[in-house]
Amino acid sequence: MGFVSHKYNQYFCKVETFIAILALLLGLVGIVGSIAPGLPGPPVSWLGLMILYFWGSGTNGAGETMSTSFLLIWLAVTVIVCVIDYVVPAYFTRITGGSKAAGKGAIIGLIVGMLVPPVGIILGTLLGAFLAEFLVSQKSGWQSTKSAVGALLGFLFGTGIKLIASGLMMYYIIVYLK
Repeated sequence: MGFVSHKYNQYFCKVETFIAILALLLGLVGIVGSIAPGLPGPPVSWLGLMILYFWGSGTNGAGETMSTSFLLIWLAVTVIVCVIDYVVPAYFTRITGGSKAAGKGAIIGLIVGMLVPPVGIILGTLLGAFLAEFLVSQKSGWQSTKSAVGALLGFLFGTGIKLIASGLMMYYIIVYLK
């Protein structure tokens, strides 16, 4: 009977270790995804929390397991952050007088700028929005600059809020590891 129990414990430890590593990787990918376009940062981080909730056996410093309400609150935060990330850059661009072309130019500049991170991401966003406003919308240099700064501020705000959310979820992933 002791042999079976020992084999079960070895198997359980391997699964638990795999779950912990997977949750940590999802948390890290979530943080990277908060900066890199195309990767949904906060949702990936939330998946790390969810995996720990369903398959992990860890507790926080007070010895409590993760509650359902904790997981659902972080789901709501994730949804809100994702919505804000889509709305805020357009809003910042619009309040600085930018057009849809500036928003699209900022996205294209961001993607091209990823070749030289992090400076390229910032400069690419700024330059892409400026060129789109100047060439496509045919606005003056000053108006194009205002729109480009608005697009950049919107991108930075959205990125910042995603980084904060993903960073906090990573913190909780670490807290709830056994």
